[in-house]
Amino acid sequence: MLKKGLLIVAAFMFTTSAFAAKNKFVQIKGSDTMVNLVQSWAEEYMVKNPGDFIAVTGGGSGTGLSSLISGTCDIAMSSRNIKQKEIELAKKKDINPYEIKVALDGLAVVVNPKNPVSKLTTGELAGIFSGKISNWKEVGGNDQKIVILSREVNSGTHVYFKEHILRKNDPASKEEFAPGALLLSSSQAIAEEVSGNSAAIGYYGMGYISEKQKVIAVAKDKDSEYVSPSIENVISGKYLISRPLFVYANGEPKEFVKKFVDYALSQEGQEIVSKTDFVPIKR
Repeated sequence: MLKKGLLIVAAFMFTTSAFAAKNKFVQIKGSDTMVNLVQSWAEEYMVKNPGDFIAVTGGGSGTGLSSLISGTCDIAMSSRNIKQKEIELAKKKDINPYEIKVALDGLAVVVNPKNPVSKLTTGELAGIFSGKISNWKEVGGNDQKIVILSREVNSGTHVYFKEHILRKNDPASKEEFAPGALLLSSSQAIAEEVSGNSAAIGYYGMGYISEKQKVIAVAKDKDSEYVSPSIENVISGKYLISRPLFVYANGEPKEFVKKFVDYALSQEGQEIVSKTDFVPIKR
């Protein structure tokens, strides 16, 4: 006779197998920037396809790609391109990462609403986040030490900001975030810290912008136009800190994975991109 605990496990195993047999299950992991967008896709998709089930979890772009490579997810969300070393590791495991661009995103640089600074050049941003500029008075603000907030190193957003702002798109550059930068686990954590800290500065995807943070207008240099992140400015290329968002599958999508990706790229899927404050690749 089975003990009560074993009966529960057995019942769970039976329920899980029955679910898998009757339903089409797609596991998606990765970019925290993309979680809200992909979750919105999943919710609408499942309404239209009640026999299908889409599970979406974050953890960062690196986590998603690692999960794809290890075979523990069907789709990886990534706010950066897959790295060559990840491709090589995937090949060793007979995984063929297939890249699909699904949306565009502008990275917003944000400060507390009480901070008088409202615009910065990319050079000033590089100086702040690398620690070379350490007091707000150096860029027209109050005499206050700057508190630097960044996503953690596993984040595609972290990688993108480092390569495009700190390293100025120079592959030979070794510039890093300041040693004192606070590495936070999610864009929401950055938003909350900036809301409560008048000295803080951070960055996140446009979808996280709220009235509790002030968005910084960015220019290439002091003689150039300062531009804020918006759908129009990202599409036109006027806003300098923008990037594509990707999903990766193991090989060209087939069956249920293809069905979900096709929905994301459909007119309805791209309308959801706009509704979640990202930029559609199809209009």
